[in-house]
Amino acid sequence: MSSILRLAVHLARANVPVLPLRGEKFPMGNCPDCAENACGGRPNMKSAGPCLCPMPCHGWAAATTDLAVLTGPDWAAAWREATAVAYHPGGAGVTVLDLDSPAVVAWARENMPSTRTVSTTRGEHWIYRGVMRSANAVRPDVDIKSHASYARWLGPGTGTTVPLSDAVRMLAARSENTTPAPGGGVVLSTSAAAWTRTVAHGCRHNETFIRTGVERAAARIRSRAKSGAGSQTFFVAGFLAAQHSQCPGPCGLDTIAEHLIAAAVSVGVPRPYAARAVTNGFATTGRAA
Repeated sequence: MSSILRLAVHLARANVPVLPLRGEKFPMGNCPDCAENACGGRPNMKSAGPCLCPMPCHGWAAATTDLAVLTGPDWAAAWREATAVAYHPGGAGVTVLDLDSPAVVAWARENMPSTRTVSTTRGEHWIYRGVMRSANAVRPDVDIKSHASYARWLGPGTGTTVPLSDAVRMLAARSENTTPAPGGGVVLSTSAAAWTRTVAHGCRHNETFIRTGVERAAARIRSRAKSGAGSQTFFVAGFLAAQHSQCPGPCGLDTIAEHLIAAAVSVGVPRPYAARAVTNGFATTGRAA
């Protein structure tokens, strides 16, 4: 048994759901039966629920504490390739505040409740007891990892784990309702309607999948505040539209479009340019808003 697998078994025995990582910090690729979402893209698409594939497919959803699975033949090749162990924070009952630079670590020390901390390559993980939805780019260099996400295991850390606070929850709430202004402040987003089955009754995805995709796409656009936001808007629009290529429709892409346009406008892209980038991005897959 390799040292990486031994660590995984040790964590699983402590009731921490784990999975192997390859490269720097990526989950294993899906098996042929699950590739290109042929299986339904568990856990977030037409077969919603926990990962049922015996292979370590679908990233965080494959995380397990089942020693028979971890040490069984279906995962053997993955452990031989693995370079690290990841865990599912939500499955372990915790939330990770991922601080990715010294500057935001200093900000957290001033604004967030002190808790158990784990040093990372570029910053720190702050561990809170309790589960919430995950959210990327809630502030520059700050992600929240809990439900439907994974984090690399970098050790037990130091300090006492405290309960999840409203201060952390509000970070996710602000990321959902506001967008950063070009000057670094915060402005309200446009009043884009929420994606619902009413406008997307022909879509085969569920709300969690759509919400996560739009949040990540908007974060990628906002991360290009200095340059390239328009091009990034075109790219993410095409990517999101491609997820609906097999849907009978309608999929509510006009609602999704408004959120992407709002993200682009928030970092200085003129609205007509942002709208055109989204329209052209959708067109790459033959889908229209």
